Amino acid sequence: MDYIQAIIIAIVEGLTEYLPISSTAHMGFTAALLGMEETEYLKMFQVSIQFGAILSIVVLYWKKFFDINNLQLYLKLAIAVIPALVLGKLFDDKIEAVLGNQIAISSVLVLGGVLLLFVDKWFKNPVITDEKDIPIKKALIIGFWQCLAMMPGTSRSAASIIGGLTQGLSRKAAAEFSFFLAVPTMLAVTVYSVFVKTWGEGTANAQKGYEMILENNQTITAFVIGNVVAFIVALIAVKTFISVLTKYGFKVWGWYRIIIGIGLLIFFWQQ
Repeated sequence: MDYIQAIIIAIVEGLTEYLPISSTAHMGFTAALLGMEETEYLKMFQVSIQFGAILSIVVLYWKKFFDINNLQLYLKLAIAVIPALVLGKLFDDKIEAVLGNQIAISSVLVLGGVLLLFVDKWFKNPVITDEKDIPIKKALIIGFWQCLAMMPGTSRSAASIIGGLTQGLSRKAAAEFSFFLAVPTMLAVTVYSVFVKTWGEGTANAQKGYEMILENNQTITAFVIGNVVAFIVALIAVKTFISVLTKYGFKVWGWYRIIIGIGLLIFFWQQ
């Protein structure tokens, strides 16, 4: 992976991580367009640069994250992230196996898009407009909804936002809680991918994520550049998403997923 490729992949990650359109599908397509080989390093890189995207949420919402009078937020997030931690560990091998199946990912992208077309009609009367009013039980339920995103192509953001809507949250409140929940979830995934998971296990080139990152100066620099770029782009994307979501709802994202998903299916079917 050269630096230009790292920057492009990171831009795609930053743009799509918090949108309900699946960053996994977009990064996979981008890598294919760039002619990049589906290596273990590429898979690890796509996961590890989520750290930069995580930091963007902490910076944008620092007043809420560091509000000592709102310790309930930490409790809600700690409970809501448990399902993802447990199920993510149990199904790690199956999730990794699907990561290379672009046909399956593209199909899920289309199906998720169809679902988003109807979301605004299903949830018209929210009763919770602020994160502080979310009960712990509802936070846990949203955490289970987030687990649907373990199927690559689903979109963690879409799953958790829809989960929030089912619990009576407004669009904005559901989106913001989804962002907050992403911090412990993605941090755990990043730490696991870099320090715990053995990539290419069972092969002659099995390595931990950090071993691949520290292999040479280029891999180190690509990792740093990727996280910095993902951080900057995510800052812009999150602000834009909240504005568009509040004004137009989910239908625009649904049509986007359907059109892009069909395009990806055609592209990968011909490979």
